[in-house]
Amino acid sequence: MEKLPPLNAVRAFEVAARAGSFTLAATELGVSSAAVSQQIRNLESWFGKQLFVRNGNRITLTDAGHAIYPQTARALSDIAAVGRRMLEGGMRPRLVVSVPFSLAELWLAPRLAELLDGFPQMAIDIRVEDDPVDVVRQSIDLRISYGDYQYPALRMVRLVHDEVLPVASPEFLKRHGNVLADMHESQFIHTNWGPTYASHPSWADWFAAAGGIRAPDPSHGRRVGLSSLAISAARLGLGIALGQRTMADADLEAGRLIALSSVSVRLGQPYCAFMLPAKAERADIAGLVALLGVIPGKVHGAP
Repeated sequence: MEKLPPLNAVRAFEVAARAGSFTLAATELGVSSAAVSQQIRNLESWFGKQLFVRNGNRITLTDAGHAIYPQTARALSDIAAVGRRMLEGGMRPRLVVSVPFSLAELWLAPRLAELLDGFPQMAIDIRVEDDPVDVVRQSIDLRISYGDYQYPALRMVRLVHDEVLPVASPEFLKRHGNVLADMHESQFIHTNWGPTYASHPSWADWFAAAGGIRAPDPSHGRRVGLSSLAISAARLGLGIALGQRTMADADLEAGRLIALSSVSVRLGQPYCAFMLPAKAERADIAGLVALLGVIPGKVHGAP
């Protein structure tokens, strides 16, 4: 058998690299910071490479550290998966899917219904939570995330690069008409993705794509904190939303929403699925990934 590096030191390295701190790694491992630091020194001595740059209480990976981290994380994840299977007496029949808040109801739920047609006896656990999540420690089979950069140690599949377009209910359009350029600013619904995101298109972006110069002020309109809530608000006649196509498609098909224009603007990042490499070929996971990658059809009601 080939000579292995000290496994306790490998574990300490993976946790420290993921946490970005010896102190946080020590808390997770239940040991002292000095013990973590010693384990890292042992591993650096074994490899003959410096793995971290230490600057006071801050640590950053060196080039050598970056080179070994993905394989190290995958190897430990695979070992953890073996342990779970042994403890549970076989492969768990439950599918655990972790998803951001905005995607749960209008995007994930309809596709899960399709998945259950092929797996009618499947037990499903849907966890609605923000990034980042610990896929291994939380026993998550599939994580859906905005952007392809969140989980470099996992298998990643790009699903849909979504886009936004203006949508409103038929009742709203009967009352206010369908002239966006003349619409009062109070009738625009704005989605606030929060302080960690900057790539979601705004109304100013949409008007620029449509050849206009208008930039509705969010402080004068309706503001919501979820993309799915923007769709619901538009469906209820509360205004015009820049609705994500993947979330609005069912309402557009049913006539509960109408697209005010065929002009759309892409989001800054695609939605991606992340999973442990060992789980990528599972039939239920592969089936759900395939369904999540289906792009909705053409816009309904656009001129």
